[in-house]
Amino acid sequence: MRKEKKMGLGSFIIRRLLLVIPTILGVTILIFAVTMMLSPATRAMIYIHDPKQLSSIEDIIRMYGLRDPAYEQYFRWLQQVLSGNLGWGITDKCPVLQSIITRLPRTAEIVLPSIPIIILVGIYFGVQAAVHQDRATDHVTRFWAIFGWSLPTFWLAIMLLAIFYGYLGWFPPGTAGYPLGNKAVQYVTGGQWHSYTGIFTIDGFLNGQAWISLDAIKHLVLPTMGLTIIQMALIIRVMRSSMLETLGKNYIITAKAKGLKNKEVINRHARRNALIPVMTLSGMLAAGLLTGAVITETIYGIQGLGLWAANAALGGTGGGSVDVPSVLGFAMFACLVYVFANLIVDVLYAYLDPRIRLE
Repeated sequence: MRKEKKMGLGSFIIRRLLLVIPTILGVTILIFAVTMMLSPATRAMIYIHDPKQLSSIEDIIRMYGLRDPAYEQYFRWLQQVLSGNLGWGITDKCPVLQSIITRLPRTAEIVLPSIPIIILVGIYFGVQAAVHQDRATDHVTRFWAIFGWSLPTFWLAIMLLAIFYGYLGWFPPGTAGYPLGNKAVQYVTGGQWHSYTGIFTIDGFLNGQAWISLDAIKHLVLPTMGLTIIQMALIIRVMRSSMLETLGKNYIITAKAKGLKNKEVINRHARRNALIPVMTLSGMLAAGLLTGAVITETIYGIQGLGLWAANAALGGTGGGSVDVPSVLGFAMFACLVYVFANLIVDVLYAYLDPRIRLE
């Protein structure tokens, strides 16, 4: 039986992976259709991968046929994207793909520690609130969830910064584009550093410099705390509602009537089914955070994907015209993240809900 289940889950994952391909193609068509509203000179920036080419825009327009029919331009652009050339970004003054590779670890460094805390702790408190409905535990948890979700992100970030950095001096924000102190930045940029993952909390240990990892952790406490407080509140609210609905189902009432212990009913039957809507929310939440926490990155001075995308949409750091290649590159990256987040959620559905057919 176990072997059949594994084979069924494997074929289910393969089918979902095959569905990813037309989904991504559909998104590329939509993104390209939007770019066709721009002038050929603006779209030429998408094909530039070297700043020296900026002086020959007309040559690029002719080379890539930017006045040709739309379908011909689409296939040329898609071929370029598949080769890894997303154009030259004005915001970072480097290829767009390089910007994504460089900035993704900055965002991941504050998001990856936050996601498991948000989901696991949020589920726990949501379950406890539902199980102890209308008692002290439920009232406190509901107040926390409503209050946390009502807090403006920028206000909470500023308050945390004012209290824990401005008043107590415990956890400083990012410095010089790194989630590190001045001493660490000098070490990293001094030629003695090898970047294995781009994440300082990991690379510090891999370089044999644990003090850099500890310094990075100290700078990441506040942004991680801000993300966790607000996003966890939403998970708690959804988990509580889902758990209350599940506890009212007939099969739960029957299980209790048969004499099963309350703990067993909750852990083995109710919680698993109540997790299904939470999984959808968690997948979208994780994808949203990985594609950039704009306000958090801006306030704490973390040069991640969110801050980069916002600067690109506003015309780069110089406030000029929209950085089209960077915006499109970010849109493509966000598309991939959300598609694969949905894939993971589908697989978790198949595991949690036995009513979903795998064969």
